[in-house]
Amino acid sequence: MDTAEFFGQLVQQLLLSAPLFLLIALGYSLGRFAGWPESVNEGLNRFCFNVAIPCMLFKVMSKFYESPAVDVRLLIAYFGTCFVIYVIGRILAKGVFRLDSVSASVFGLAGIFSNNVMLGIPVAVILLGPASLASVALVLVFNSLILWTLVTVSVEWAQNGSFSLRGIGKTLLSVLRNPIIIGIFTGFAWSFLLHRPVPAFLDSPVSMVAQVAAPLTLITLGMSLSRYQIRKGLRESGAICLLKLILMPGLIWAIAYLLHLPRQESQVVVLLGSMAVGINVYLMAQKFQVLQGATATSMLLSTLFSTITTPLFMILMAHFYPNWP
Repeated sequence: MDTAEFFGQLVQQLLLSAPLFLLIALGYSLGRFAGWPESVNEGLNRFCFNVAIPCMLFKVMSKFYESPAVDVRLLIAYFGTCFVIYVIGRILAKGVFRLDSVSASVFGLAGIFSNNVMLGIPVAVILLGPASLASVALVLVFNSLILWTLVTVSVEWAQNGSFSLRGIGKTLLSVLRNPIIIGIFTGFAWSFLLHRPVPAFLDSPVSMVAQVAAPLTLITLGMSLSRYQIRKGLRESGAICLLKLILMPGLIWAIAYLLHLPRQESQVVVLLGSMAVGINVYLMAQKFQVLQGATATSMLLSTLFSTITTPLFMILMAHFYPNWP
């Protein structure tokens, strides 16, 4: 692939994903410049997480019986990388930035926790097609449970010198109550137990709500980002962006290749790993009153930079391994 062809492919990928980021920009403008109150953003966030996205994932998973089997080795590639990057992040936080153990835990989480719901799902649909959503859903099922458990254990150990089963139990319960997880599980249960399409009277309203999930989620994400400003923690947030946007997807790609993971699953996990830092990281920073400026800044910068890095990874995967099975 010569230079002209490479840049041509990059421009094509950028144009393909441009509508997604224009919707984010629209939401950002509504929140920052149009004077829309924060209550509107909170209401839209609640609707997206509790209704729209669960409907979309239910619809996808209810047809799971029609899809080829998903290779579960993608979980090894994705979450194996998460553990490695988390350890690297903690070492970097303590050795370079001299952060305390709780701050280092949040720093490490920022390097691995992707915005896979509000950003990853729409981007996967645009760049990889609707067929990728089954693999995305599998990652989402384990994402909150594994990563929140990891950081909960880490923070409890830092604060108390040990961790409690009660803390892990609360984490598990909160995951099972998550509407997104409920949408995935109920859709999969329908597919596994009934092996038939959802009746039209139910499928029609679910489909109508599912159709607005992706664009509305992106607008809501933009409105959420408008609440944060780039003020401090630029050194820390720059390091987080490097971990999140470069090292994490690169290592996922390497592990997927070593595992001989099929091309579609490999592209899905690399794409999810290359997503911007998730807003939940900032909520964790708020909860423990650490790194709030750095995590807010890393969300903004990683969302901006991922407009380039994610399409770039997709192009490199397609061209370096054109015969990948």
